Amino acid sequence: MLPWKLGLSGACRRCTLVNAVGQYSVRTALRTGEATSPWPGVLVDGARATEPLTMISAAWLATGEDCVVTGPTAAFLHRCSAASPTPVHLAVPYETRRRTRPGVVVHNGTALVGDRVTIAGLPVLALERTITDLLCTLRPAEALAITDQALALEDVDAEEFRLDVRERLLARPDPRGTRVGTRLLELATGLARSPAESRLLWTVADLGYPVPRLNHPLRGVWGEELYLIDLAWPELRIALEYDGYETHVGREVEDELRAADLRSRGWIVVRVDKSDLVLPVRLAVELDDAFRRRGIDASRRVAGGLRPRRHREAR
Repeated sequence: MLPWKLGLSGACRRCTLVNAVGQYSVRTALRTGEATSPWPGVLVDGARATEPLTMISAAWLATGEDCVVTGPTAAFLHRCSAASPTPVHLAVPYETRRRTRPGVVVHNGTALVGDRVTIAGLPVLALERTITDLLCTLRPAEALAITDQALALEDVDAEEFRLDVRERLLARPDPRGTRVGTRLLELATGLARSPAESRLLWTVADLGYPVPRLNHPLRGVWGEELYLIDLAWPELRIALEYDGYETHVGREVEDELRAADLRSRGWIVVRVDKSDLVLPVRLAVELDDAFRRRGIDASRRVAGGLRPRRHREAR
């Protein structure tokens, strides 16, 4: 058995293991699958090769100790897992010449030392800096989902966090994406119960509809909570319910009874699933009809109204 404790989370530099057990033992471990080498100069425990933390540690060891974990990978280490942590995103100073390689995305950044914390032995960009960067660079739906997760963390003061991120957005030396990033921060509430709800909120807002309330409590005559509606326009009694496979499989009858009960209480119910997030044509048609039934001409909305151009760098 190789002494993985000499490294980080099941990853270790090859030279360290060679010095500890010898070249022959390392080659044998590679041949038998006890160890694998995802990048030159670094080995990982074969039994942990699919664990994100192990691969993040291996990428950091392979790239150099002056790099910092950033992007969706940093968000994952901060317990915000709406986006995949791989490929591993690392930031290095501008004067450092490191290149992106398969499985590792290298960014150049500034103020990396003052904005970093340590998680599992790894230098990671602070959560506020991570969210600020992602709001301006990641796909909007994913950025909103991660921001919602950050605001929902128990050890995060949501209002202070929001203020910090807003100030960082205003002070960003690179203004690209700041308009969309600011809008996403306004949309984020921390109330979404899943990344899919955050993505749905972005889809609805980006189509130009009024911003709905997330997880609106519907109460009975005695004030008791009957349902939490995923997205709602309560003053119009329009409900948008997301049927995610993971949480709704096997609950089709229950979901239909819930929708029927909402309709009996005077609500218009629009049900969507994952496919509507990819191509929201049906969603837009049904929402237009729902608003029209409430006396509002939603056809005047501007598709993509939150962004004057379709790419995320627009201000």
